[in-house]
Amino acid sequence: MPFGYVAGGLASDPVEKKPFFHVYPGSDALTFGMLGCDYHCPYCQNWVTSQSLREPASMSPLVEVTPEQIVEAARCQGARLVVSSYNEPLITAEWAAAIFREARQAGLACAFVSNGNATPEALDFLRPWIAAYKIDLKGFDSQRYRKLGGILDHVTASIRAVRERGIWLEVVTLLVPGFNDSDEEVRNLARFLASVSPDIPWHVTAFHPDYKMTGSPATAARQLIHAAEIGAAEGLNFVYAGNLPGRVGPWENTFCPRCHTALIERSGYRVREYRITAAGQCPKCQTAIPGLWPAGGAEEARQGGPGGDWSLRLPRRVPLNQT
Repeated sequence: MPFGYVAGGLASDPVEKKPFFHVYPGSDALTFGMLGCDYHCPYCQNWVTSQSLREPASMSPLVEVTPEQIVEAARCQGARLVVSSYNEPLITAEWAAAIFREARQAGLACAFVSNGNATPEALDFLRPWIAAYKIDLKGFDSQRYRKLGGILDHVTASIRAVRERGIWLEVVTLLVPGFNDSDEEVRNLARFLASVSPDIPWHVTAFHPDYKMTGSPATAARQLIHAAEIGAAEGLNFVYAGNLPGRVGPWENTFCPRCHTALIERSGYRVREYRITAAGQCPKCQTAIPGLWPAGGAEEARQGGPGGDWSLRLPRRVPLNQT
């Protein structure tokens, strides 16, 4: 397996950029990637690294590094998480696990940002090391999924499997005009997620022209808002419209699904207000809010802070297989 390097260096970003909105809000995540992907999406936003084995023009510098050096970089940057992203981390899972072992010993949480084309064996291998998993659900049309190099049923099975293993899950859909933005497809996608759990956070994010789709229009804010409204109407409790800061109204924020109190107010990747209690509850009605929340409550959320216990807090009504 590829081992002992990162492609394009390391980046310390807000965890909201991954995007994780229910994972230690306000914290930083040291993110690393390698080269290659098992998909070949023509609109890939990270094609310089993910498509480097197919595209001679995608020259991304490689840096030799050890897991210990990556963890030390995370600690120096004040990061709370270490995240494998940029390319498809499943194809280099052994390297990620070597880093995550060191990160866990240093008190850091670890996460995957992936296309979700996982096997049960891969998820079982990763489960001891990762606290959170973001899956990119690219649409809900089987034929179009095959054109990207994937199989829709594999991804939906992974979404179920991640939940069953007790790993915190968030799902992202890059809304590409003319590709996956029809009301029917968005509704079917949201309906599927709600059938797995209405508490899965779903992010709809904006496409910008890139790679082999430079002539396509960028996603407008109104399109993100419309998709988010469909998701909420289908029963999802936490729907977010991402990466167009200040243009999507309340869809950047987290609300209590019971009393609708604004719990986290955001501006782009910045947390402006944080009101979830240290026990992971709405301060007004004491509803348990699913996610990985800082034990120090609002003060720790604003300041980031060192890693620590990442025990999963979920409402009792959400059954999970913990075996």
